[in-house]
Formats: sequence, C-alpha cells, structure tokens
Amino acid sequence: MRLLAQTSRPATVSPYSRHLNPQWARVLDLMQMNVDYTRCDGAELFTTDGRRILDFLSGYCVHNVGHNHPRVVAALKHELDRHGPAMLQSHASDAAGRLAERLCAKAGGRLTKAYFASSGSEGIETVIKFARAHTGRSGLLHAEGGFHGLTCGALSLMSNPFWAEGFGPLLPHAIAVPFADPDALAAELKTKRHAAFVVEPVQAENGIRLPDHRYLKIAQGLCHDTGTLFVLDEVQTGLCRTGPFLAAHHFGLDPDMVVLAKALSGGLVPSGAVLFSDAVFDSVYSSLSRAFVHTSTYSENGLAMRAGLATLDVLEDEGLGVRATIAGAYLRERLARRLSGYEMVSEVRGLGLLSGIAFGTPRSLRLRASFETLTKVHPGLFGQMLVSRLFRNGNVLAQACGNDFTVLKVAPPLIVTEAQIDEFVDAIERVVSDMHSSLTFWTDTLALVRRMARI
Repeated sequence: MRLLAQTSRPATVSPYSRHLNPQWARVLDLMQMNVDYTRCDGAELFTTDGRRILDFLSGYCVHNVGHNHPRVVAALKHELDRHGPAMLQSHASDAAGRLAERLCAKAGGRLTKAYFASSGSEGIETVIKFARAHTGRSGLLHAEGGFHGLTCGALSLMSNPFWAEGFGPLLPHAIAVPFADPDALAAELKTKRHAAFVVEPVQAENGIRLPDHRYLKIAQGLCHDTGTLFVLDEVQTGLCRTGPFLAAHHFGLDPDMVVLAKALSGGLVPSGAVLFSDAVFDSVYSSLSRAFVHTSTYSENGLAMRAGLATLDVLEDEGLGVRATIAGAYLRERLARRLSGYEMVSEVRGLGLLSGIAFGTPRSLRLRASFETLTKVHPGLFGQMLVSRLFRNGNVLAQACGNDFTVLKVAPPLIVTEAQIDEFVDAIERVVSDMHSSLTFWTDTLALVRRMARI
C-alpha cells in the first residue's frame, strides 16, 4: 500500500486542483485512485507507474466498443484530414442524416425522427420541451431512484435529494412514483395532468434494478390510455449494453421517445440523440418559422456524426449485442458461483453487460458492527472502500451505483474477453474474502475516515 500511495499523483499541487475541482482530486487522493494514465485500449488502462488496470466501469457505459477503438479513431482522423464541414450550422448534413436513419431503423417501432444533442442531460431537456409541446400539459412523471442527469430539468426528474440540494427550486409539477409499481403509476396518470412518464428500463444508478417483465409494457399501455407520452431514458442501457440495441427490445416496447448518449460516439466525442415518433416531432417543428425553435450549437457536428456511424459499424460488424448477452450471462454465473458463500453478498443481478453485485448488512456480530459503523459515518463509505480496495489491490476500475452505494456496478466494455472476466472475478473475490476474514479491510476504512476528518 505504501508503494501505491507514493505513485499516486499529489493532486494538491496540480493545475487540476488549482483551477478545476480540488474536492474531487482530494477524494481520488484519499482513495489512492489518483493516477496518470498513459494509454487506454479496449478494456485495459495503463498508468505511468507501469500498472495495467481492467476497466469494468466503461466511463459509466460510455466505452461500449472499448477505449479508442481503431475504427472509430480512424473515422475521426479521416474526417479531420478531409477538412470537411464540421460546424457550419447552415447546411443539411449528410452524415447526420445517415446516422439518424440508422438509429431510427435500429430502434424500430414509431421512432422515425432524431434530434442530436451533446449529452444525455441535454436529451432529457429536449424530452421535457417536446412532451409539453405535444400534449399541452406541464406535469412530468418519473420513477423513484432514477438518474437522468444534472441539469435543472433533469434534476427535476430525480427523487434523490442529494443531487438537487442547494440549487434552489426546480421545475414545478414533477412527481415521482415508485419504480415497477403499475398501480401507483395508474393512479397518477388518471389525473391526465402529465406530459410524459420518463423511466429507465433498468435503473443503473439505483442498484441495477430490473422491473418485473410485465411492468414496462403495462406502463406503456397506461400512458397511451391517458394521453401521456411514454419516454425511455436509455443513456446507459442503449447501444447494445444489455444485449439488443435498446433495452426496450427485451420488453417488446414501442415508446414515444428514447434518449441515447454516452456510448453513441465510441466514447471519443460528446454526443447524444433523442428519437421520436413523427407526431411528437411535428409538435415542435410545425412550420418553416419554427424550423430552428429547438437547437444546440454542437448538435450535428461532423466529428460526432462520423464517430456515431463508425460506432454503429463496430456494434454490428463485431456482433457486440450478442457478445454482451453471452458475456453478461457468463459474468453473472461466475460471480454468483464464487461469491454465493459470503454473507455480505446478497445478490448478483443484471442484463447483458450491465450487472450489479449487491451487498447487505452481515448477520455475524463482528462484521455487522463494522459495517454499521461505516454506514453511520456516511452511507457511501462502504461502497467507496470496496471500489478503492478493488482498484489498489486488484487493478480493477469499478464504481458503486450513484443512488445505492451498497451495489457495485459491473459494466465492462462489450469487447471484454472471458479471460478478462475471469481476472475480474478473481479480483473481486479476493476483496470480498478479505472483507469477511481480515481486519485490514475495516482498519483501512477507519483510517480513511480519519484522513477525511482531517481535511
């Protein structure tokens, strides 16, 4: 541990700490995760101190095709070398048209129009405007525990007060209903005050929560019966992360809008998209005078469009949807078999290559006392100590879920190999074994608490 501490970057003297976010740098320092990366390829990260780290976070599901996929890199180089129209904003981009056509075809159903954004949050803002324009209603429904972004509109659709604290009033008429509870949803929809119900097919940040297979289909029907738009946030679940192109395809859904982002451009250029039905789209772009009533500076920029096209090529040509299904099942089977004997591991769950290892309060008095002490200090300490130990001792990058720190998110690039999965399973089992049998895990965590108290 002393060697790793010495090779971590001293963030307190870095330009990042002086001019960006010193608190974030301090968090990384405390967790001994503040390292310099020299090269990132596929599912592997290489540091200046000679370490090779497996990426089982994928930038929160950004790197579906892996880091710096050569075909996406080549497409961007080609676009730059040809000196094409990157940011004219005064022409109908052929690349944007082809990317929109392919996205709509792969999404299927009534999704025949696209709007390009720069992020998932911007996509959610787009959804809010289009839903209100189409329905003439102001109300917005969302599922408890969801995560939709950190702009003010997106924050309005999130129930965890942590993310919104201190930022003042958000959008009015935004109401949360329990996730996977069709009766609660039906009761709220009966008021016919809501423009849209926005929901993730799988709640990634809320502990990789999967609904009952019938829930989303029931929710879609309830929305259509009451004139409320049914909107899926597939920012983390889309682009083959759960197997099919959209997680919606697992459930046979036909939504009014879908939000995509993160993996859309291979993790190399900020990009997002909202897919619509014709009826919803035409509610905003309804005449020549309203042709530019909703737009964004980088909406159809040349680099993002070329990267998006190359990313779709990789997903298709390398069969990454099928690969995600097979590799995800293999990963969860190995995790369940290796971790089932540990009392703090309550469940391994997921879909495709979006999985979670859920931890719970231990039964034994010795472990329970340590666990409860940590959670009383801060609910996220246990999860962050798990992440830190996995990084330091297992050379694996992962993260706890943002709305449930007791669940470790496991989301490697879709190009991950069986050997890399086996390596991850070995690493997490060593950490979990230490957690159950060694005092070191708990003493390290208490030492972290003391260091935090001194800052």
